[in-house]
Amino acid sequence: MPRAGREHKDRLFKFIFGNPKHKELTLSLYNALNHSHYTDPEQITFNTIEDAVYLGMQNDVSFIIVNSMNLWEHQASYNPNLPVRFLIYAGSIYDKYLTDNDIYRYGTLLHKLPKPRCVCFYNGTDEQPEEQVLRLSDAFGDDDTKADIEVNVWMLNVNYGRNKALMEECTAMNEYAWFIEEIRENQKVMKNLDEAVDAAIDSMPDSFKLKRFLRAHKAEVKGMYLTEYDEEKERRLAREEANMIGREEGRAEGREQEQERVAADMLKKNLPFSLIKDISRLSEDAIRNLAQSLGIAII
Repeated sequence: MPRAGREHKDRLFKFIFGNPKHKELTLSLYNALNHSHYTDPEQITFNTIEDAVYLGMQNDVSFIIVNSMNLWEHQASYNPNLPVRFLIYAGSIYDKYLTDNDIYRYGTLLHKLPKPRCVCFYNGTDEQPEEQVLRLSDAFGDDDTKADIEVNVWMLNVNYGRNKALMEECTAMNEYAWFIEEIRENQKVMKNLDEAVDAAIDSMPDSFKLKRFLRAHKAEVKGMYLTEYDEEKERRLAREEANMIGREEGRAEGREQEQERVAADMLKKNLPFSLIKDISRLSEDAIRNLAQSLGIAII
């Protein structure tokens, strides 16, 4: 999990699709998502907040094109809390937008703002649908009260072979998905992750436009992927540890309930206190509290 003060490192997705030096790749993905046909990459203005590490969102891409404010997030793990993260991030983005454009936010004039578009590109190994919408209101409870704030995040599965219509319209995304899948396949037979990345780049078809880009930045690409892999491994281990702790706590709770049941049965039979303590293995205070709750006096 990203932490405050941790060194900021770009992710591979951002390096490819959020790179000011290669706006044409960003534009191709934007057009594919929105079925638009813009041709001038210079219409894109990036406004990603680079120092938002404390938000745990350092791999986001944010940019404005025409009247659209686009917030993109890449995830290798399913995260149902994305809407609240986008809410916080969008607040920072729009605050910066108002400041940069000298917009007076306290006046009586309604200022037109670029419309937000929140997208999460998912390429984790856990099965997820082609697309789904994550809503902030899902976190507000099940009552019928309508929430006054809503955030919708469009989550797309961009693993290789998924969302074929999108992949056909954006060849760069299709090639990126192929590259990630190829690395994963290589990992099954190669112990060294560094070699798996090298092999994936080398085996990429020459017809892929992304191949030249990846080769030109091979050292950076490898460093980014290795960082993402290590962090995803940390998250997986943390989830496994949390599940293990939960199971242990459940077993401990079950043991305590069984001990209380045994002690309650013995109390009802008026068996000696010392025997109840030895058999149930409950503390003296626990047995006395249990007896009090049952209305049984202990001499």
